[in-house]
Amino acid sequence: MYYSSGNYEAFARPEKPAGVDNKSAYLVGSGLASLAAACFLVRDGQMKGENIHILEEMSLPGGACDGIKDSQKGFIIRGGREMESHFECLWDLFRSIPSIETEGISVLDEYYWLNKKDPNYSLMRVIQNRGEDAQTNGTFGLSETASMEIIKLFMTRDEDLYDIKINEVFTEDFFASNFWLYWRTMFAFEDWHSALEMKLYVQRFIHHIGGLPDFSTLKFTKYNQYESLIQPMVKYLESHHVHFQYNTTVTNVIFDITEDKKTAKQIICTHNEVEETIDLSEDDLVFITNGSCTENATLGDHSHAPAANNSVGGCWQLWRNIAVQEPAFGHPDKFCTNIEETNWESATVTTLDDKIPKYIEKICKRDPFSGKVVTGGIISIKDSKWLMSYTLNRQPHFKEQPKDQLVVWVYGLFTDVPGDYIKKPMKECTGQEITEEWLYHMGVPENEISELAANSARCVPCMMPYITAFFMPRTQGDRPKVVPEGCVNAAFLGQFADTVRDTVFTTEYSVRTAMEAVYTLLNVDRGVPEVFGSCYDIRVLLDSTAKMMDGKKLADIQHPLVQNLLTRPEFKMISGTVIGELLTKYNLI
Repeated sequence: MYYSSGNYEAFARPEKPAGVDNKSAYLVGSGLASLAAACFLVRDGQMKGENIHILEEMSLPGGACDGIKDSQKGFIIRGGREMESHFECLWDLFRSIPSIETEGISVLDEYYWLNKKDPNYSLMRVIQNRGEDAQTNGTFGLSETASMEIIKLFMTRDEDLYDIKINEVFTEDFFASNFWLYWRTMFAFEDWHSALEMKLYVQRFIHHIGGLPDFSTLKFTKYNQYESLIQPMVKYLESHHVHFQYNTTVTNVIFDITEDKKTAKQIICTHNEVEETIDLSEDDLVFITNGSCTENATLGDHSHAPAANNSVGGCWQLWRNIAVQEPAFGHPDKFCTNIEETNWESATVTTLDDKIPKYIEKICKRDPFSGKVVTGGIISIKDSKWLMSYTLNRQPHFKEQPKDQLVVWVYGLFTDVPGDYIKKPMKECTGQEITEEWLYHMGVPENEISELAANSARCVPCMMPYITAFFMPRTQGDRPKVVPEGCVNAAFLGQFADTVRDTVFTTEYSVRTAMEAVYTLLNVDRGVPEVFGSCYDIRVLLDSTAKMMDGKKLADIQHPLVQNLLTRPEFKMISGTVIGELLTKYNLI
């Protein structure tokens, strides 16, 4: 497997890999990474679909990319996915997946057309004081100290950030900034999360720094991610006769390990409560989704809080059982043993009449029933004790959704502190109580809150104990490589597999690990698109620097390093040069 850039390989079809007709594949899990791997096996590996077997613990596919209508509870979305132009592997995949809405076009086509006609941007990013504009005015509010701390993190080597927390590299100057408010609510970072992951995010998305205050760099699907992304992939795979086996829990993959070779020999699983063993040869490829951010997620309803499930879930135990066989298979306990620091809670609120939508429209400044962008991303509540955020994507968010209803996604980063209106921790609240807290922060008169929450909405809360597990501080080897050294027929997929430079908690990461796994094990002769190199582009670095300075020029920065640079004779010589033109173009001088 190798990386490529440019369009020379982007549109090329690889030759059929040698011996692929004699190979088969078993994929553990049916989340985005696993489904993507199956698609790459079919498209680029040219493996027979009937030789591909997907083993899924649940009764439906999709993993964390969900979106369902429960017959009892109503509409449920545990989370949403933000996407951008430079998800190279994701778009490489979906250019080949047919749309299930419009004949003759791809999922990428319909996504591209939608976001061209209805580009995303937010008209209200942060509120406070019960629905008032927090007046951040798109500024980052970074002091010189905080700015230098970001620069230092950006320049730090990965190995110097192993097992280091964010609050060990930043001071209060940084944590008090609008930048941190935008950042932590958008990506769900906590103070105690990995400084390495924070650094990787800054480098990966440096080209989007200017879009943090208004989300103008983001793109969204037409419906929820299950209907827009997962269902087309499943239909594509089914059309190629890929075999899906649901209600199947894989408990272990047994390896034969020698000094220079690691071979998966058996899959141990339980199907409909009956234990089965699948014997493997070197021609049987195994793709393992190790770990899951939505494992043990539990649902409440309008009248009940979700019951906590803090046990070690099936996917984590599977990884433990695999990891005990070989250090190269990673260290799952670094990610799954501190639920107090990896949990947060979301909730799906469905409005039932016209009483709540007017408050939504007042804040987001758009008609939520227009079918177009509504909030344009999350609206964060700066003074919420739960640090609550909420969003309305294009409505309807579900194909079955009645035209007079809205589906709202709400989440809180701090689940163990009492709210501002409901004096209970979020994790102990019913759907109605979460709705009341949300209505309070939207400025609904207090004498109307209880009635509206009881009769004009239905809320399904969801507690997720491992939702930010991949952000826990880590060191080299804690996540296994996509294909560990010496593995001849096994690979790891998803957010807890390790690949260079890309960032977890993204759809791109899932698809990238899938592509790398398939290309490596089948020796597909086509390059995997490299991660977009914006952090090495001087134009992007200058532009992001100017944006983070909130309009100030270099001459306004009093830091000794900057002032020393500006007074040097060499600096005066840049006038009339390309360097001078760049500094002027990006408003730094």
